[in-house]
Amino acid sequence: MTSTLRADVVVVGGGPAGAATAWALARNGVDVLVLDRAHVPRPTACADYVSPQATRLLSAMGALEAIEGAGAAPVTGMTIRSPSGGRFHGRFVARAVTAGVRTNGLALQRERLDPILLDRARAAGARVRTGVDVGDLVRDATGRVIGVRVHDTGGAKDGEARALRTVEARIVVGADGRDSVVAQQLGISPRAPHGAHARRMAFVAHQHGVKAMGASRELYCFADGYCELINVGEGITSITIVAPAALVLRGSADPEGFVARWFATHPQVGSRCAVSGARSIERVAAGPFAACGAHARRAWAPGAALVGDAADSPAPVIGAGIYAALRGGEILGPYLFEALRAQSPTRADHALEAYERSRAHEFAARWRVERLIGAALSAPALMDRLARSLEQRHDLADLLVGAFDGFVPARALVRPGVLRQLFAPPIGGGGSYDD
Repeated sequence: MTSTLRADVVVVGGGPAGAATAWALARNGVDVLVLDRAHVPRPTACADYVSPQATRLLSAMGALEAIEGAGAAPVTGMTIRSPSGGRFHGRFVARAVTAGVRTNGLALQRERLDPILLDRARAAGARVRTGVDVGDLVRDATGRVIGVRVHDTGGAKDGEARALRTVEARIVVGADGRDSVVAQQLGISPRAPHGAHARRMAFVAHQHGVKAMGASRELYCFADGYCELINVGEGITSITIVAPAALVLRGSADPEGFVARWFATHPQVGSRCAVSGARSIERVAAGPFAACGAHARRAWAPGAALVGDAADSPAPVIGAGIYAALRGGEILGPYLFEALRAQSPTRADHALEAYERSRAHEFAARWRVERLIGAALSAPALMDRLARSLEQRHDLADLLVGAFDGFVPARALVRPGVLRQLFAPPIGGGGSYDD
């Protein structure tokens, strides 16, 4: 059976980027339809962390109070442990706070966060349909995107025919994540470095009963990868393990088996997690993906745009992924509105070109930070030196963690003088990155 639906804008993907984009459009009267293959809520390979910068955006969407009411745990900083056992702690300090941004982040399971954000898009007037599989883009004779073809998976059993629909749209937005169908169809998927050394696998577990969890993110660095622990509220800890893809694929990518082996091999983490009374809720695998992040060469094509991980897949454990998705939707919304009002396809394309420039201006420094952090996390000797340098330099530790999480502008970290100080021998005392 075939049928046709219509919308001004079709947003493919109902995660944070899709919800933020749909909300920004619908609140301005645009007829927007969100399509997602999965039924929300769904398990997601994500550390469940919302950086401090995102609180302004969540407040604007009217979602912040609901997120805190759902049991989100506050996050006040980050503790990093190097392979040799060195340790430093960075705090979210108020010196770089912008208007509307809190001095703490939040941690909440994505199964709770995503429905709240989608509800805000619905409340603004967006239509949301889940269980809808987008297979192809529809194009006109010039190659311009004018819609999508979808299969409605709701109610269909294996072997049964699914309803084929064409959804016509003036603009299609790909907000469908790292393996974006829209980006693949457009031929502009984020490009990642080649070679097994640049590829990683991630395993995310949620577990009750982890010992001594506080209000800081905890990052353990090892020679064969790294692991992050975050309290996500109600006694649950989100555990993210990132390891070289070549190492993982030599064994098994089964989440249960890999996480159990990791705990046994790394007792610094395993002794806290694999304890009597601890109860695993779920374990999810993702990857392989780029250790230092991957970015699309451009995030638009005639009649289409990309946002969130579909355009920029962040380096793992960077901490600003959800913020970047929300901020990307906030940036994209006005340009889509301008494209819809354009009097010709050429003028509409100019609006999307302007979105590309704005996106690059916003995130270019963050991409450099991702490459820096991704390289450091892949080099145990570098992490050891960094820990020795920052154990006594608290201002620098605060700066690094703030940039790591997007709490302070990334450009503050990538200044040459600051980079020299980060890896300089300890000088005793506190030190200041303003010296």
